[in-house]
Parts: sequence; structure tokens; C-alpha cells
Amino acid sequence: MDMTTTIEKPARTLPVQDARIYPRGGLDVLSRAEVARLRDASGGGMHELLRRCALAVLTSGSASDDPRAARDLYPDFDIQVAQQDRGVRIDLANAPAMAFVDGEIIRGVAELLFAVVRDLAYMAIEMGPAYAAELESSDGITNAVFGLLRNARILNPGDPNLVVCWGGHSIGRDEYLYTKQVGYELGLRGLDICTGCGPGAMKGPMKGATIAHAKQRRTVTRYIGLTEPGIIAAESPNPIVNHLVIMPDIEKRLEAFVRIGHGIIVFAGGVGTAEEILYLLGILLREENKDLPFPLILTGPTVAAPYFEQIDRFIRLTLGDAAAERYQIIIGDPSAVARKMSAGIKQVREHRLAQKDSFFFNWSIDIPWEYQQPFEPTHEAMAGLDLHHGRAPHALAADLRRAFSGIVAGNVKEDGMRRIEEFGPFQIHGDADMMQALDALLRAFVDQRRMKISGEYKPCYQVLA
Repeated sequence: MDMTTTIEKPARTLPVQDARIYPRGGLDVLSRAEVARLRDASGGGMHELLRRCALAVLTSGSASDDPRAARDLYPDFDIQVAQQDRGVRIDLANAPAMAFVDGEIIRGVAELLFAVVRDLAYMAIEMGPAYAAELESSDGITNAVFGLLRNARILNPGDPNLVVCWGGHSIGRDEYLYTKQVGYELGLRGLDICTGCGPGAMKGPMKGATIAHAKQRRTVTRYIGLTEPGIIAAESPNPIVNHLVIMPDIEKRLEAFVRIGHGIIVFAGGVGTAEEILYLLGILLREENKDLPFPLILTGPTVAAPYFEQIDRFIRLTLGDAAAERYQIIIGDPSAVARKMSAGIKQVREHRLAQKDSFFFNWSIDIPWEYQQPFEPTHEAMAGLDLHHGRAPHALAADLRRAFSGIVAGNVKEDGMRRIEEFGPFQIHGDADMMQALDALLRAFVDQRRMKISGEYKPCYQVLA
């Protein structure tokens, strides 16, 4: 008679620590009434969101892109905002020990933690139900984006020098080293970096720029990370970010990139990077923005050349050659990228001076309402996207952007993953040639392992003609 014995493995435990920390920047001067409102916001329906975002910051540098991983590893973690005469205190229970050194929380982690509390509280207090009517107009949304960035102390007067770098969190070693080299060349020219704050192509440019800034003896530097609640758990802030901003949703995050950046560099990436490219091109293709200088460079090492060729073909097929005229592709030449970007930013400066527009926030660029409305990627919404020829390029770009946004949600956002588990993959419909090109692009992302950092990728979508 065969007998089998089942040995239960003990649950994985990781070292944790309790802590009491006090604000550093942004929350250090508050009235008692403001502190009370902050505590009420963090202790109400927002508490689970605060807990999830705080845990992402405390596990900064994690290589996982599973939004549930940190929560499963630290199930007993909790965060409370306490009120005291000096202002705000944050109490952490069972926090990841990796955020501490000899019992003291790492200073950069503490700053990012207070950024989380600051931004979520601002959303609850300043953008809550009482202000809902103000978000029902395009100008109202832009003003809300401005308010969030100002509250985060991101909008600093000074000459234009902020380069936004987009690219994937799951990239190869050669591609990552290339992003560092580009960041180094940008830093030598006195340019600061803004990214989506995660790993991969979001970390590399910042890491390269830190060395260059040190060599140039620049002591005031900005490494800005823009994220949003749905994605921060999957893309924890990288350790170099010194200004973290959590925007309410992906649309406001994208608008913030465009409003504060003076030029954009795109490295190789997956569906999230494609979403960002389509968002920007759709805006730049509008008649109102045709004369607006906005340097846009797509770049990567030689091994990434086929990736950019495929992206270029997809853009020309869907949006036309006019869209391709808004960007330049540079392969394997980091110094050329930095020189081109530096020259482009000088044109931006001259244009802003002529138009009497601010250097720190681009009021002139026209972002229409359809690009600002939050898109909830339900199965019905994804199936209803109008992906057909004959539409205005900027309108088609808006729906293509939503298609990629939905795939991002299905890949790494908890709500999207839950929908896929319950109802199966999203279905995307459109003209045959467009769907064929989209399917080929997505298959290439899968083959090149651009969808997830580790594990076997199971598509959360079906492309149908």
C-alpha cells in the first residue's frame, strides 16, 4: 500500500519593524485643522489605498511587477496618521525591514512616504466630492493637475531643463545600460530627469544623471517620479527619485508629464510606453498644437532598432506620416540624443518667452477633454473602442491609447487583473489591417518579454478584426 505524507511548509516570513516617524518636507507646517482633516482622510475609506501606496514606497527597489506581491509578503503591515501639537506623526506597524538601517528609516524612503500621505490627503481634501463640479471641465482638470504639482513643490521657477523619460519597466540589460548612458549625457548638460518612477527605463536615466550631476558639482537636482495609485504597487519608486508625486489617475499623470516636461525621450518599452507615445502624438497632431515646439526623441541601443522600426510602422499605419514627423529616432548614440534634446529645449525656452508662458508649467499646449477623462477599462469599454480608419488622427490616437491603457490594467493593476480573472481577456475590435498591426506589435512585446519582469505571460486581451 502506497502512503504519501504531506509536509506543510511554513508561511514565508520577512523581517519587519515598527516605527514612528515625523515629516520631512511638505507636511511639516500644518495648522491643527489641516492635521485633523488629514487624519480623517487617511483613516476613512482612503486607508486601504494609503496602506497599499505606503507599502510600495517601503519596498522601493523591488524587482516584482505583481501589485499583490508586497501585500502578500507583509500581510500585517499597517500605517496610521496621528495628530500631535507639532503637526503630523506616522506610525508604522510590521513595516518591511528593508526600509531601515540600524533601526532608522532611510531618509529618502521617509521623504517618499510623506509624499504618499501628502498627495492622497490632497486628493481627499482638495479634490473630494465638494469639488467634483470643478473637474467637469477641461480647464478645471488642468487646474487640478497644477494644484497637485504645486502642492508637491514641483513647480519651481527657473530655466527649462526637465526631460521626461518614458520606457518599460521590463527591459534587457543592454537597453538598461543605454538608458543610463543617455541620462549621463543629459546630466552633463545640466538637465534634470522626470520618469514614471519605477525600475528599468525609469530608473536608468536617473542613475546616469546622478553621476553626471556630481561631476558637474550640481547640488540642486531633480529626479521626479510621477505615478498613480493603480500602478505604484506594481512599479515601486526606484531609490533615486527625490520628488514623488501620486496623481489621481493615469490621465492626470499623463497630463502632468506633458505640462511640466520641456522635452520627452522614449526608450524601448511595452504597452505602457506605447500608451504614452500615442497620448502625446494625439495631442501634438491637433491643429491648436501644430506650431508648438516639443522635442520628442525615440532612442535605444542597436539591439532595440527593430523595436523602434515596428513602433514607427504602427504609427504611420494608424495615425499617418504626419504623426511620424513629430518625433526623431536616434539609435545607438547617447550624446547625439542629449545634444538634440538640449537644442530642442532652447527652442522651447524661446517660444515660452515669446508667448509669455511659464517655464515650469506649459499652459499653452491644448489638451482636449477626451484626453482628460478617466478611462475605466471594463470589458464593455474595451470592446467598444472605435479603432477604424477615417477618423481624425487625434481622435483615433485617443482610442488607441485607451486600448493600450486597458492592457496595462490587465497586466499590472489589481482591479484590471481581477476583471480578467473573472470575465476572461479583453476583446479589442477594429479594421483588419489595424488589428493585424496591433496584434503583431503585442506579440513582439510578449516575445521580447516586455509585458512582465518575470514568470510566463498570459495575454489579458484578444485582438479581433
